[in-house]
Amino acid sequence: MLTLSGFIIVLFARLVSGGPCDNIVNVTSSWPGGYTTALLIPIKTPITNWTMIISFSSVLTSLQVWSAASTSTNNIQFKLTNLSYNGVYSAGAILSGVGFNAYFNSNANPVPTVSSILFNGVNICSTVVSSSTTSKPVTTTTARLLSTATTAKPMATTTAKPGTTATTKPMTTTTTKPVTTTTAKPGTTTTAKLVTTIKPATTTSSTGLPTKYNYREVITKSLLFYYAQRSGRLPVNDNPIPYRSDSALKDVGQNAEDLTGGYYDAGDHLKLGFPLASAMTIAAWSIIDYPIGYSSAGQLTTAQNMVKWASDYLIKAHVQPNKFYGQVGDGTLDHNYWGRPEDMTMSRPAYFISTANPGSDLAGETAAALAATSMVFASVNSTYSALCLTHAKQLYDFAKQYKAKYSQSMPQAAAFYPSSDFGDELAWSAAWLYRATNNVTYLNDAKAFYTQYGLSNNPSEFSWDSKTAGVQVLMAKLTNDPLYKTATKTFCDSKVNQPKTPKGLLFISTWGSLRHAANIAFVCLQAADLNINPLAYRKLAQQQIHYALGDTGRSFVVGFGVNPPLKPHHASSSCPNRPAVCDWSTYSSTAPNPQVLYGGLVGGPDSNDNYTDDRSNYVTNEVACDYNAGFQGSVAALQSLAVQGVFN
Repeated sequence: MLTLSGFIIVLFARLVSGGPCDNIVNVTSSWPGGYTTALLIPIKTPITNWTMIISFSSVLTSLQVWSAASTSTNNIQFKLTNLSYNGVYSAGAILSGVGFNAYFNSNANPVPTVSSILFNGVNICSTVVSSSTTSKPVTTTTARLLSTATTAKPMATTTAKPGTTATTKPMTTTTTKPVTTTTAKPGTTTTAKLVTTIKPATTTSSTGLPTKYNYREVITKSLLFYYAQRSGRLPVNDNPIPYRSDSALKDVGQNAEDLTGGYYDAGDHLKLGFPLASAMTIAAWSIIDYPIGYSSAGQLTTAQNMVKWASDYLIKAHVQPNKFYGQVGDGTLDHNYWGRPEDMTMSRPAYFISTANPGSDLAGETAAALAATSMVFASVNSTYSALCLTHAKQLYDFAKQYKAKYSQSMPQAAAFYPSSDFGDELAWSAAWLYRATNNVTYLNDAKAFYTQYGLSNNPSEFSWDSKTAGVQVLMAKLTNDPLYKTATKTFCDSKVNQPKTPKGLLFISTWGSLRHAANIAFVCLQAADLNINPLAYRKLAQQQIHYALGDTGRSFVVGFGVNPPLKPHHASSSCPNRPAVCDWSTYSSTAPNPQVLYGGLVGGPDSNDNYTDDRSNYVTNEVACDYNAGFQGSVAALQSLAVQGVFN
């Protein structure tokens, strides 16, 4: 049965299809006054750069472009040029990373459609039609149905198939004001007017969002960070990181099971299942609850496929119902190597949990991640969603039946991510499986674990190790029970009232201080959605995210904003282009990293706001998959609120 949102997408696709460029332009989401497209451009001959001239059938109010620099003089015709990392293609390839949001008057009839695309001077649209065909009017009934049946926010769909990924790159915006020009480098910010100041001021997006920082750019670049962390064989046509290529292709289990893929944990090249699963649970959570935050940034499909890159690996690592590989790589060997992941030659042993050596925390967190991911893909790819859910259920049963801490069963992990307990992960995974399945058995389990393991307390943090605050707010969302709402209120109230650093940081721990603040921001944004002190909690969250984005006078996000980190503790981006040597002398260099690790959130300052941009200082300057998860989720939530006009 076709849902209302599905019907609207089909209807809208009809309104913008039937033109000469349907072979190139794929409409993936729509809303009154706008739509999102992905371009699929066949490359006929080898190229080293490209220019696209896109013409529309009528005037747009603005065009938000990603993976290209964009200029326009009349808002009917737009010139797009490649960025530094996506200009070179061989014959037979598909340029699939370029896309845009087209904005127009919501009363426009007909809807502006793409009428022609000149790619390096050649018309690549399938046919040439007259303007009367392109601008064929739609009936009043149809236009009214489109504007009234849709919600007041973008509804996104995707055509992603199993194994595919979408490209994530920085976006640019062309407005109706004087020509907006974006440089061909993905680290710059496009402004709507000619200004000389670089002080972070209130930015009005192409949709008129009065946000202080460009959340869309932050979301885009955070997703680029995850691209940079990918392990395994990288898709030829979906690798926006020019210094990254295939790596760790010989990662296997103790019985030669295929363990390629996944994400490198941090600045090193270990693959660690527990923090990865935690990060992906939060990332998937943000996609489920704040899809508008991603779709309005043109990044919903990319975000979906970001979690899929992880879930594909987690499914591989779950080789038997009661056997799961939780680590690939030896910590000592890995940390004795500084260089490109592509050049690694050391042994990379794999370690697992089983019935003889269980890990309820690791199995439970992975079950939660896969349950949440199944929800992300429920309306996108039902087959893949079901596969994730099957593994989630098996892992949950494993965690519930064989109870132990994974870091006792896998001592190799204890030096990096030792677990304090597993009761919170049991409740967490049960709650996520209830949300994914609506099976009350899981809800009853979550309630029982909540009581058994004393999860009504006020935790100090929400992190890869401590899920209690997440359990509280998720259970409040699922049940509306005052028991959980009160616990959530106690947690967020304590953070609102906690003294901050002199410059306003909610300081929890020296190691990953910004990660902790961002994770708390995400929990309290969830609480605000439940109408628990919404204004106070949203202000707290915004203050913490803005601290990271530049409110202290500098950004803590690589490649974003004013005075961002230049020397993150990250081996891959510290290496010069091949064939130059990359080793410990590179590590010791005082020069900025040769590669820009776009979107990476560094550990952050201490309790007095002191921060050192020093590659050797892994406490303040390392990056990690779990650092960006709550941060990205919070930015997506703030973007969603701004789009809906609720809070900015």
